[in-house]
Amino acid sequence: MTDIAYLDPRTGRTYPLATPRWCGDDQAPLLLTPLPGIGRDAIRQEDRSLWRYAAALPFVPDDPISMGEGCTPLVSRVIAGASALLKCEWFMPTGSFKDRGASVMLSLLRAQGVTDVLEDSSGNGGAAVSAYAAAGGMKATIFVPASTSPAKTVQSRASGAAIQLVPGSRQDCADAALRESERIFYASHNWHPFFLHGTKTLAYELWEDLGFVAPDNVIVPCGAGSNVLGCGIGFAELLRAGEITRLPRIFAAQPANCAPIARAFLGEPAATAQPTIAEGTAIAQPIRLPEVNQVLTDSAGGAVMLSEEEIGAATLELARTGIYVEPTSAQAAAGFAKLLAAGTITPDQTTVVVLTGTGLKSTPRIAELLGVAI
Repeated sequence: MTDIAYLDPRTGRTYPLATPRWCGDDQAPLLLTPLPGIGRDAIRQEDRSLWRYAAALPFVPDDPISMGEGCTPLVSRVIAGASALLKCEWFMPTGSFKDRGASVMLSLLRAQGVTDVLEDSSGNGGAAVSAYAAAGGMKATIFVPASTSPAKTVQSRASGAAIQLVPGSRQDCADAALRESERIFYASHNWHPFFLHGTKTLAYELWEDLGFVAPDNVIVPCGAGSNVLGCGIGFAELLRAGEITRLPRIFAAQPANCAPIARAFLGEPAATAQPTIAEGTAIAQPIRLPEVNQVLTDSAGGAVMLSEEEIGAATLELARTGIYVEPTSAQAAAGFAKLLAAGTITPDQTTVVVLTGTGLKSTPRIAELLGVAI
């Protein structure tokens, strides 16, 4: 632990890892100083969860909070006339990829003595933190906008989390959580760097899935960017460890109605956020925008913006091949088709399309696409 520290990537300032914190002294978002990565000999072959890559983490807790997260299927499908590999991240205990981050973040924080955590999320992040806090004997408080549909908080409530309704917008909710963080430790999936070291296990898993080589391209639905950053961190560690010879190109897929990261990367003018069917990525003010775009640049990847029609069509087209995911996830498949049509990626390349959440969480939205009343 003494060699690894919290890092403010914008100033280079570091803070000791042994003292739990979620931001810099000036409230800057933090990463960790670079880790060396691991080779295939360090994989715990007997462990069928992301904890098979525990040696790649900043430290290994004695008793991880695990419910079998990770080791998700990699399924081949033809999309827009070309083969893609679908990484089915909704095969997780709470139905979304955020279980990777929650498992690692809460395991490491609990090992450091944190027992009471705060999160602000009305969706998958809140569900994951609530469930893993429950599994680990921790208390969780989840702040959500007061306008949130009660159905969206049922999963968190069922796990025993305390739900606090905050009047106003999603940003008002985040601001309220920041104020409350003076009293309860802020274990935010958007802020805490340990969460990113959970999502980085996706990179290790893809490397192992593909016979210990990197894919050519990885397309990720992107809101705040934790999967983009996780893949960036994980593949950079594998490169550092000499296990791969090049980084895969990482692409961020965002709804055109709310695409601050894609607009910044593509040099498009900023635009006021509008409602989108891909609500899981509707993050108007991502706190790590420069760092996310640096991953896209370093990997020679890019960003793609998608219309509501493209996202809706991709949702139904996937479903008709047996893949039932929320529209937020389906935009990665729409992004594959768009990048293919532009010639940015080619059919002969190995491309992974990351599907992050189950369609069961978006039944009303998908019913609207089908024209079905429920």
